[in-house]
Amino acid sequence: MTADTTDEHPAADGTEPAHLGVLATWRQTPLPARAILAGVFISRLAGFLQIFLVLFLTHRGFSAGQAGLALGLYGAGSVLGAFTGGWLSDRLSARAATLISMAGSALLLVAILYLRNYPLILVAVVLLSTIGVLYRPAAQTLLTELVPARQLVMVTAMYRLCLNLGTTAAPLIGVALVSVSYNLLFWAEALAALAYGLIALRVFPAKARRPAAADGTRSQPDPGYWAILSDWRYLFYLAAVLLIMVVYTQYTAALPLAIVHAHLSVWWYGTVVTLNAVLVVVCEVPVTRFVQTWPLRLTALGGFGLIAVGYGVYAIAIVPVLLIIGTVVWTASEIIGGPTTFAYPGLAAPAHLRGRYFGAMQSMVGLGSTIGPIVGVLLWNHLGQGVWLWAAGAGVLSAICARIGMRRPEEAAPAVPDSAQPVAPEGAPAPELSPGAAGEPEPTRTAAEPAG
Repeated sequence: MTADTTDEHPAADGTEPAHLGVLATWRQTPLPARAILAGVFISRLAGFLQIFLVLFLTHRGFSAGQAGLALGLYGAGSVLGAFTGGWLSDRLSARAATLISMAGSALLLVAILYLRNYPLILVAVVLLSTIGVLYRPAAQTLLTELVPARQLVMVTAMYRLCLNLGTTAAPLIGVALVSVSYNLLFWAEALAALAYGLIALRVFPAKARRPAAADGTRSQPDPGYWAILSDWRYLFYLAAVLLIMVVYTQYTAALPLAIVHAHLSVWWYGTVVTLNAVLVVVCEVPVTRFVQTWPLRLTALGGFGLIAVGYGVYAIAIVPVLLIIGTVVWTASEIIGGPTTFAYPGLAAPAHLRGRYFGAMQSMVGLGSTIGPIVGVLLWNHLGQGVWLWAAGAGVLSAICARIGMRRPEEAAPAVPDSAQPVAPEGAPAPELSPGAAGEPEPTRTAAEPAG
């Protein structure tokens, strides 16, 4: 990539370039951050249970209704797990949260394999879905602490690439394992969880940095998640994430129903799903090289608003050419907005609350993914093709909420406490402050510090 080659050289004044390309960012990413990306990829690559839970339970002799209930509870547990993971990251450390998540997941996976009592299986499923996502806020919190602010959006794009690659490959690997036995499937996922746990134990920092009061006095009591409720703009951001996830999931809920209703081959549904996955995997990281320099609120409007345009194309008619055009447009929404949206809590949160800010965001992702298909099917049954107008309207509303809620970093609470800043030798220039440091003038805009 030409952009990466030029980015590796310093600017004419000897300073480091503000915006780094993909390869230059990777070379400057510290080992623990690379370990997070590898661990997340391993975890998602072996994320078989949610995909095969219904088949596994019906194979065991349980009814389709019982299997569906278990899958629904799995989704509900992930919402609680994201909140809990954010709390653990702040109170203990990202490493501790990851170790608890991976060790607990391995144990519960094996338990589900050998349990025969249905209520006990449900309890194990809920616990597994809760404990299994503790690592997600921890991973993003630790990335924010390890990576310079100007590189955060690009590294988040790499993080999402690992998630997407693992999620895409998991069903194929799972089918191969199930063809041998379900025992192999469950044990493989448990071993993958332990592998990530070993990576965290070996590489992750042992303790999170604790903030100190600016005047050097004793820190105030931890406000916990109540602090988020007082951050009204962040609440708008959370509302935007919830809405966009409810809308986004309609490609798995309402779209297949619409394609069948239009008397098209199911092959077309497979085509648009594959098109979305390929475009995101291939394009998101390279496009982020340029998107990371955009004003934050422009990225928010494009990232949240284009999905309304794409689904609006579906509202015209469900025919092949419009299916392809609409899919490309709303996929562009994901490519443009995904990395910045996922990185944003790290820019908006005070240092001692980063885990909970990420936990709240991840919970909205989980909640939207859980209720979105239910809402979409209900609306399809009542509105038919009109569901796409509803989805487009919700997409516009999410863009408005994002525009209000996603502030410039210098308007946010302090991102890094004074105690965490490196001390410069006497007579040396003061170290660069993170975006949002209280009382500081607005720094030069960088990749993760766009003016809005």
